[in-house]
Amino acid sequence: MNNKTTQILLTNDDSIHSPGLWAAAEALDPLGYVHVVAPRDQHSGAGRSMPIHTSGIIEKMPLTVNGKNWDGFAVDGSPGQSVLHGIYDIIQGKPDLVVSGINYGENVGSGVTVSGTIGAALEAATLGIPALAISMQTGREHHFSLSQDVDFSTAGYFTHLIAEWMLSSKLPDDVDIIKVDIPFDATPETPMAVTRQSRQRYYLPKPAMRASVSEPGPVGYDILDDFSILEPNSDLYALLIEKKVSVTPISLDLTSRTDFEQLNALLHQ
Repeated sequence: MNNKTTQILLTNDDSIHSPGLWAAAEALDPLGYVHVVAPRDQHSGAGRSMPIHTSGIIEKMPLTVNGKNWDGFAVDGSPGQSVLHGIYDIIQGKPDLVVSGINYGENVGSGVTVSGTIGAALEAATLGIPALAISMQTGREHHFSLSQDVDFSTAGYFTHLIAEWMLSSKLPDDVDIIKVDIPFDATPETPMAVTRQSRQRYYLPKPAMRASVSEPGPVGYDILDDFSILEPNSDLYALLIEKKVSVTPISLDLTSRTDFEQLNALLHQ
């Protein structure tokens, strides 16, 4: 598939300077025209936020990546806002696909709504645009580093593979986003597994050590290390236990799957 009339909007939450973003751009380039519209600054953990203090200023940023010239657009805004600016200001129309990533660090478990990578995909999905959120497992030291030492080649392979499938096929009913998490040591031969989003928390809150609450002390995080609680068929289990590429279908419908009749009866006791 090599169709430059196909429009792909690429964004992330690590900023337009991220090597993961540009690895995705290279991987997507054979599939269509890739519009790179990403936050000017680091926005990890932004979720689907629409901060009121951002200006929406867009700066054209020509970059050379592996010898190829790209026109990127850096947005003073969140990942979700970058999607909107990409659609309404840059493309001035709906793209065929929105891709968010490749993220430094896995986005798994109950923390997915915290992720700016997934937040950008959620924003696209609310506009009826198929969206792919793709993340790669890295060491914690790389989560905010934009390190050149991280090899995104395998993640790029799966970005291309799944984006190509999404462009050529209609997503099944109740699937608005495809969330992909790639093990750090994956190869193109690593098998994929369709998974559920785990209910477990993966990034565990770590309170700051400080003498007084009047001192700076943002809440940090530790990473789950008790794998015995992981649910089979979940994104966490596939990534951490089976070492597979986790492919999770996400729906915009957050409604509980409880028995409505039973709940209604409880409400009217």
